[in-house]
Amino acid sequence: MKSSFDLKRKKVVITGGSSGIGEAISKKLVAHGADVVILDINIDKANQLKADTSKFEGSLNLVACDISNYKETEIAFAAIEKEHNIDILINNAGVAHVGNIENTSEEDLDKIYNINVKGVFNCSKAVIAGMKSQKSGLILNMASIASVVGIEDRFAYSMSKGAVLTMTYSLAKDYLKYNIRCNAISPARVHTPFVDAFIKKNYPNEIDKKFEELSKTQPIGRMGAPEEVAALALYLCSNEASFITGTNFPIDGGFIKLNG
Repeated sequence: MKSSFDLKRKKVVITGGSSGIGEAISKKLVAHGADVVILDINIDKANQLKADTSKFEGSLNLVACDISNYKETEIAFAAIEKEHNIDILINNAGVAHVGNIENTSEEDLDKIYNINVKGVFNCSKAVIAGMKSQKSGLILNMASIASVVGIEDRFAYSMSKGAVLTMTYSLAKDYLKYNIRCNAISPARVHTPFVDAFIKKNYPNEIDKKFEELSKTQPIGRMGAPEEVAALALYLCSNEASFITGTNFPIDGGFIKLNG
């Protein structure tokens, strides 16, 4: 009897897959038999992750790539697809920015756009022809609660994640006839090293207090764990989710529906 959430022989590309949520997703998918390729600029961290997952049934490899660069991304995907067409693309890489429109510079906006929006475009465009030819595939995009509700001082970040969500809907609609599905995950605040670094940098004298304050912005009373997002990603990548496309999945501790 075939086990649930079996990803054996599935070729998966995960952008930004060597840290935070991406790292948790990489580990989860490899543990379920997937052959994962991480696209990341953090090669040292990705190499460590490869060693950590060597005991699992699937495999993990890495390709150094700046996904904001169209040509570099195109070359990276061409190299990956020499051996096997890609079954699943997870557009996870992204950067954050704190600020309203007044204290967001043009350089800030360009950086957010180039990684969070153009990066999704570059990777999705690179993978779509192969998925069309095999008449199957899944694109899973990491959006955010900021895609659908207003978040204070997140102007540029919200702009980018709103674009990720609407790209998800467009891809799902345009490629349904090729049996290509596209969905999004929208986390609230997840406890990653980024959060710890942000608090330490901006609130060095009240780290515990600020951590508790940020945790309580979720009605459930805590931040999410990367492994919880990874479990949702595993489901959406599996055959068990084959009836789902064009859908956004909040994983937010009640933030969207229960705040206010």
